[in-house]
Amino acid sequence: MPWGRTFEVGPRLRQMASWDDMVVVGRIARPHGLNGQVIVNPETDFVEERFTVGSTLVTRGGTGEETLTVSSFRVQGGRPVVGFEGFERIEDVERLAGLELRVPEESLLPLEAGSFYYHQLIGCVVELTDGAIVGEVERIEGGVGGSRLVIGGRAGEILVPLASAICVDIDVAGKRIRIDPPEGLLDLNEIRHRHDLSADGGGRPRGRRRQSRN
Repeated sequence: MPWGRTFEVGPRLRQMASWDDMVVVGRIARPHGLNGQVIVNPETDFVEERFTVGSTLVTRGGTGEETLTVSSFRVQGGRPVVGFEGFERIEDVERLAGLELRVPEESLLPLEAGSFYYHQLIGCVVELTDGAIVGEVERIEGGVGGSRLVIGGRAGEILVPLASAICVDIDVAGKRIRIDPPEGLLDLNEIRHRHDLSADGGGRPRGRRRQSRN
């Protein structure tokens, strides 16, 4: 079962949507060099298509929303190095560090049956095949071939592989996922959670590093 993330039909946004209705496709990490380029942490499997010259992205900072047009693109060290029209110096892009890059959800390429964008899975209620509620999907960790659902359960986070053999029914419209986990998988998560509480010596679980994929 393939798991899509984000992709735009054409290099230009087909229409503008509200910020909350847009999908995150990357985050600007920091300036790169002196000529107004930035390093982007991508949240798309289609990096070359997404950040091709002429592509349009939307960000929002202290001055509000801003449309950015890609003027240059290359991959260095596994991450995109991107330039934007009108940003020629390092001083121009310093304010962009840490900001999200978004596109309207309507501009994403329709996926084949059985494929889903990560953002469609966030917020889905997860239940067992007998109807017992496990929790709600908070985020997706990993990448293609090794992704897993991070589910907020009553006792803390539960990690479930994002595989068709386990996630037997996914209803993104109804925001519901039915899982048939191997015996002991959910118990293993519960044991890990109790261990974290014991190691901390307190009643709150350890914070986990935030994973950025959409």
